[in-house]
Amino acid sequence: MLDQINEKKARLDALRPLPKYTLKSLREKLLLEWTYNSNAIEGNTLTINETKVVLEGITVGGKTMREHLEVINHRDAISYVEEIVQIKEPLSEWQIKNLHRLVLKGIDDEYAGVYRDQQVFISGAKHIPPAPLLIRERMDQLMGWYNTEGIKLHPVVRGAMLHAIFVGIHPFIDGNGRTSRLLLNLELMKDGYPPVVIKVENRLSYYEALDKAHTTKDYDDFIQLVVAEVNDSLDLYLSAMN
Repeated sequence: MLDQINEKKARLDALRPLPKYTLKSLREKLLLEWTYNSNAIEGNTLTINETKVVLEGITVGGKTMREHLEVINHRDAISYVEEIVQIKEPLSEWQIKNLHRLVLKGIDDEYAGVYRDQQVFISGAKHIPPAPLLIRERMDQLMGWYNTEGIKLHPVVRGAMLHAIFVGIHPFIDGNGRTSRLLLNLELMKDGYPPVVIKVENRLSYYEALDKAHTTKDYDDFIQLVVAEVNDSLDLYLSAMN
């Protein structure tokens, strides 16, 4: 599966630089789909068209302020990811906290960018995140893994594992899922891959693969799920160039 991705990525790289307006419309399409699906996975009830309208600065009647903020915040967090990619800044805990701060801005300012001080549980999952006292240590271990073993992995595998390990730690009270998907795409985009969209219709297999990774340390199912989404994004970019 990675061979197929490498081949498609090489084809895409050979076509670069992509035409300016093609690139702009692909970015807008993926920004909308990424924002809609990432929020929908977490229970946001805005449809994809309503999400588009909110991104354009229009309020949707009958929807909560939180749902509107989740869209605006996610857009701002994507802009931050793009900025990190552009300036080639290496991953740090500070960056992760900044990303999370953007995700929860105006929704829960007290806990935006702040590690949780309470125990949390993931509904429907066997895995129980570590106690608050262990979060700093686990995050240190994650960054240690990232800078040693992680850096040697294929970018798709590294991004998938970063997402899975981070969300298993569940370092924040809320917004861990959105932040983990931003981190996944940050890793992919750094290596010149288009962002991927974890689709809300795949939510069940996504959660099951994550729970398996957390309880058995077997990441294969989750990596395969990410690989399939990377394939889709590469296909989209390549089809735009035909």
